[in-house]
Amino acid sequence: MSTKVHTIAQAGFAVGTNELYDRARPSYPPESIRFIKRSVGIATPLNIVEIGAGTGLFTRALLADDTTIATLKAIEPSAGMREVFKQRVSHASVTLSDGTFDYVPTVENGWADLIIIAQAFHWCPDYSKACAEFARILKPSGTVAFIWNLEDRDGAGWVAQIRDRIEIHENGTPQFRLGLWRQVFSTESYNKNFKPPEEKEWVYHLDASEKICIDRAFSKSYISILPSDEKERVLEDIKAIVAKGDGRVWIDESKGVFEYPYKTLVVLSRKK
Repeated sequence: MSTKVHTIAQAGFAVGTNELYDRARPSYPPESIRFIKRSVGIATPLNIVEIGAGTGLFTRALLADDTTIATLKAIEPSAGMREVFKQRVSHASVTLSDGTFDYVPTVENGWADLIIIAQAFHWCPDYSKACAEFARILKPSGTVAFIWNLEDRDGAGWVAQIRDRIEIHENGTPQFRLGLWRQVFSTESYNKNFKPPEEKEWVYHLDASEKICIDRAFSKSYISILPSDEKERVLEDIKAIVAKGDGRVWIDESKGVFEYPYKTLVVLSRKK
């Protein structure tokens, strides 16, 4: 049994912080969702486990894509995230319960066609135990799909400047961009149970405004826990960066709407 959750994730995604997260974070490209769905390779309704389901951002995107779902069991360790999930997701096929990457007691052995982990696996504290749990709950032909969105710092100068400004506050957290999560693929537990990973990336842009840029930065766990005076400095610096707009591409300048460069990465791990 494991209930370990990173202390900054616990604090940054605690009760009362997740409405902003749900409002500010982007959804996922439809083509990435269809790619994950096709990876399973079966046409019958799917049994899906979503670990680290958060406020249900990916869950809603999956449901909107008309994926044929028999049952989706959402697993989320944060009570604050679960609270918002319950408000945002209402679907007969979806259940929600507590659990972690390496402890999913509400899912029986060999039940899942697909495990989805959206914007979350970089927080995993024990890759070997997680892989063993994934293998336990997957069917013999099952797949784990990891997916992340991230601002594309190479897409515009202003994006890189915002990333530089907020990343100084990461405080040693295992952020996705660092790639520490890739260590999972070298573990004995992974290689015993799964084939080599497959990856696909999408590069695109979203609509943005000054408010979206600010809200998205402040939805980061390590920013949400800063003292109020430091938050104010971050706010003013982001406003200045957006106002300067290095490399900005306008969509509608009269409305203050511009392109926000983004990338989405999907990594598939198929059970042996």
